[in-house]
Amino acid sequence: MAGLDKTTPTPQSITLHQQSRVLEIGFSDGSEFHVPFELMRVYSPSAEVQGHGPGQEVLQTGKREVGIIALEPVGNYAVQPTFSDGHDSGIFSWDYLYFLGSKQTELWADYNARLQAAGMERDAPMAPKGGSACGSH
Repeated sequence: MAGLDKTTPTPQSITLHQQSRVLEIGFSDGSEFHVPFELMRVYSPSAEVQGHGPGQEVLQTGKREVGIIALEPVGNYAVQPTFSDGHDSGIFSWDYLYFLGSKQTELWADYNARLQAAGMERDAPMAPKGGSACGSH
């Protein structure tokens, strides 16, 4: 999903709404999405969240109040947010933002199902990180 699909509409406007913690993004096809910062954070395309392969995803919790303190452009294809919890390694391509915006209902349902399956609460603090998963292959 995080690739660069040439058929994906391009952003025409991007606005951070700090109080409501929503990224408003309007695309060239007329679509407009209001993507919660929390959704962006729990579905960050970074390896820290997605892992390095299937089954290595890290379930994110305690992100309901997360903010975005900076939003930097990455070339002409993406933005890189810095979240208030320090997470800053996710690069959100236009097609990934379109995906997040257009599939919010399904993504929230999937996130809630994963929380339930793990016996976790949405607002539970993140478990401390263990040793480096990338250090020994």
